[in-house]
Amino acid sequence: MPGLIGKKVGMTNIYDETGKSVACTLVEAGPCIVTQVKNEDSDGYRAVQLAFDDKKEKKTSKAEKGHYAKADSIPKKCQVEFRDFRSEFDQKIALGKEINITDVFQENDFVDVVGTTKGKGFQGVVKRYNFAGVGQATHGQHNRLRAPGSIGAASFPSRVFKGMKMAGRMGGDRKKILNLRVMKIYPEKNLILISGSIPGAKSSYVILEK
Repeated sequence: MPGLIGKKVGMTNIYDETGKSVACTLVEAGPCIVTQVKNEDSDGYRAVQLAFDDKKEKKTSKAEKGHYAKADSIPKKCQVEFRDFRSEFDQKIALGKEINITDVFQENDFVDVVGTTKGKGFQGVVKRYNFAGVGQATHGQHNRLRAPGSIGAASFPSRVFKGMKMAGRMGGDRKKILNLRVMKIYPEKNLILISGSIPGAKSSYVILEK
């Protein structure tokens, strides 16, 4: 498999083989169910759809129930499609098959993690873009400490250029962190320990790509 769906548990730290403390993120990865297999003949491209985390039937539509019934699976909360994976994974793909951590990852592998960052709401330029503010609180500048400063000239060009860094909605964006190392795997608990931080709040869904 080219990847797995997981849920962020939280952060901790461990000591590596050199005795150095490494900040790590604990992720509950899988088991995932193969709910659909696409091929070039019928769909125009190769892909596999994985589903993760059980869902109550009363919150599931009839169309979703039928989709999961084909894979002989109970409804799931999260579905992700992995496209254009390497041919070496073809042997591990079958409709309704359960995919575990050890089927995809091993310790010391490097993974890419995709998640949705924490939403911060409407924020000013100091928090959003690390602006320093206009300057001192003296010389009449009693309310300029966190202000953006000038946003353009006056008579020419008489407008604000597109892309100007200004206050606005911050967070809630899809982000990918590359080349994080798998420090430890706990297959009996479906847990994987990844070096560094990953996007998202606790209990948010993440995608682990190999």
